[in-house]
Amino acid sequence: MPTGKPASGRPATGKPARVKRATAPLTPLARTRRARKLAAQLALEFPDAVCELDFTTPLDLAVATILAAQCTDVRVNMVTPALFARYRSPADYAGADRAELEEMIRTTGFFRNKANSIIGLGRGVLERFDGELPGNLDDLVTLPGIGRKTANVVLGNAFGVPGITVDTHLGRLVRRWGLTSQTDPVKVELELNAMLPPADWTMFSHRAIYHGRRVCHAKKPACAACFLADLCPSVGSGPMEPTLAAKLVAGQERPHLLAMVGLAEAE
Repeated sequence: MPTGKPASGRPATGKPARVKRATAPLTPLARTRRARKLAAQLALEFPDAVCELDFTTPLDLAVATILAAQCTDVRVNMVTPALFARYRSPADYAGADRAELEEMIRTTGFFRNKANSIIGLGRGVLERFDGELPGNLDDLVTLPGIGRKTANVVLGNAFGVPGITVDTHLGRLVRRWGLTSQTDPVKVELELNAMLPPADWTMFSHRAIYHGRRVCHAKKPACAACFLADLCPSVGSGPMEPTLAAKLVAGQERPHLLAMVGLAEAE
């Protein structure tokens, strides 16, 4: 069991102090302050967060992100090594044999629609952008299969252009945190853009997504094992008994996440 006092300020007794429910921030200034506190805490929780899709080139990442729709990153990463070895350029995708491509991506689900998008992406890049995936939002979103979410993933991780990626995890979390009541991803993105400095956008996205996958689950968040509980007006949505909550924490960061709230790794 960890000794001393965890970063959260809770005693490392295995039974964290009772968490007082935070109030939801009601004004734009309060939401901005809360967002920046959350960003700082997320940086302590997940200092090494990265895009969880494997890629080498911007085109690889665009294709992987298309495949990730309604599919786990783990599954996509199982499919893409063979795919990227077979298709190395926009021309390769543009001229792909549809049946072969569909078979290679079948396990990611919705493979026919995804094949259409990927072939269309290759043709669009080849015909309109001289074979180079564009590195700006306005051009990227004109390509098949590329919406703002996909474009921000590609820009932030392949081009170093800051962007907030509003996937289901991030959208769920920022609503639970009281940062927005919006459900439309574009509106959520624009509200968060106003709260956080651009330099934080990409990493805030990664870290919030990590937190959503590992701690703040959709159906049963691990509230009593959450490092952000003191800042969350939705605390209590999941188990408040430490042992039960600890069992819900997932991922290879689990020992670190539990130690941060004064809990030992469950036996």
